[in-house]
Amino acid sequence: MTWFALARMVFVAAVAYAAAMLQPLPVGIPANVAFALALAGLGVLFESRLRETAVTRVLGALIGCAIGLGIAHAIVTGLFWADSGDRRVEFLHSFTLIVLPYLGLVLGGKHGEWLEPARLVTLFRAAGPLRRYKILDTSVIIDGRIADVCETGFMDGTLVIPQFVLKELQLVADSADSMKRNRGRRGLDILQKIQKMAGVEVMISDLDFPEVREVDLKLIELARALQGKIVTNDFNLNKVAQLRGVDVLNVNELANSLKPVVLPGELMKVFILKEGKEYNQGVAYLDDGTMVVVDNARKMISKTIDIVVTSVLQTTAGKMIFGRYIEAGVAAAAAAPVAERPRPTAVAAPPAVQPQQT
Repeated sequence: MTWFALARMVFVAAVAYAAAMLQPLPVGIPANVAFALALAGLGVLFESRLRETAVTRVLGALIGCAIGLGIAHAIVTGLFWADSGDRRVEFLHSFTLIVLPYLGLVLGGKHGEWLEPARLVTLFRAAGPLRRYKILDTSVIIDGRIADVCETGFMDGTLVIPQFVLKELQLVADSADSMKRNRGRRGLDILQKIQKMAGVEVMISDLDFPEVREVDLKLIELARALQGKIVTNDFNLNKVAQLRGVDVLNVNELANSLKPVVLPGELMKVFILKEGKEYNQGVAYLDDGTMVVVDNARKMISKTIDIVVTSVLQTTAGKMIFGRYIEAGVAAAAAAPVAERPRPTAVAAPPAVQPQQT
């Protein structure tokens, strides 16, 4: 039994005991105990809903309700000149005391993220450029390349790691599947590495959206609330976020843009790793992971060869290079400047044979 369940049992028992001793309803002890149990059940239900809500939202709702109650009390006190015996005046007083705390409760809970320490600090800073938030999703953390990008200093602003992303990472790290478990642990190690980097500001956000179930949609709502950008390598999340008007930084697109430009006709040295799908093809990979498909290279597996690029194909998953294996002598001749290439020697034609006269 967890301490949550024990605390609930003590709470329900205390409410039932208080009702049995005080008997707020003139209907006997059993009816009072049943009434108390119903109230305790509502309290437990309310508590279970609040448990998934961020603390900043709860605090914002309480502060908003208190402000609304104070304004309502000031308005009611200011209407001292009205006839308190009039039913319309009494209803106006009651309505004011109900509606203003309710509005403060709703608005305070909705904008509770402004009570996060990182946002409160910005209120006391001198006016300057707006703070830029980069929200990391689970896939880009597990991928790991974001740590290298941060280390180079190209990622400015504040890196935001939501609590629901940390929860998803923990679930992956605790998975029974060894591959998923290793991926989850790698993601947690990457986060630790980023937090230890000098000059990189990391913020753990408690802001959650209990009414939204999917993590991708939670990221979109968080980006809207913080007016930030989502950092991901998930193709589907990229498209959905753009459709909803949220800016996305895709690590895969960044990697593709940094790959060297290769044009048809250029020469390359590649290491043939395995055979291709088609007949007599070999497959190689560049340092950045780009696949190179080479014709006539099946017999050159596990060797470094010279190829000539025939075409380049750009896909959503990345870039593919197609080439053709050429012999070493032909490659050297192709690489040599045209002016330095040996010119073919002209061979004199043999003299024509004159027919003998008889």
